[in-house]
Amino acid sequence: MTVVVSAPVTSPFVAIPLSVQARDFHSALRDGAIAVDLRDAASHRRFGALLGAVAIDSDEALDLLSPASPAALRGATTDAQWVLVSEDGYDAEWLAWHLQARGVTGARFVVGGHRALREHGVTGSVGADALGLYDPR
Repeated sequence: MTVVVSAPVTSPFVAIPLSVQARDFHSALRDGAIAVDLRDAASHRRFGALLGAVAIDSDEALDLLSPASPAALRGATTDAQWVLVSEDGYDAEWLAWHLQARGVTGARFVVGGHRALREHGVTGSVGADALGLYDPR
């Protein structure tokens, strides 16, 4: 099957890079970005919550963060600045690409994911006594 496109496919130039290095995570947040934690509950229990982040199930994240979606969060706008964090960075990278394709030019991902953040001391760990607050039961 051959598809012929009569008009060129274009996308806007994005001045911000698609990725954030783990060492630059805090500066991205200071500049106004919102961290989005895409890890599952087991990862939260094992490695601790990413404090201050919006925790979203990765299967629902595209709909929740896309402005045109009926399920979009109130803060999901085309100018929203999301820093997406998955365990290894791959799911977050995929999501960043898809959000940018939907016009959310401030969607970025952490290279290496939460694993890289842990290596740089950004764990958000809250200790064993407080983990019960995050346990989904």
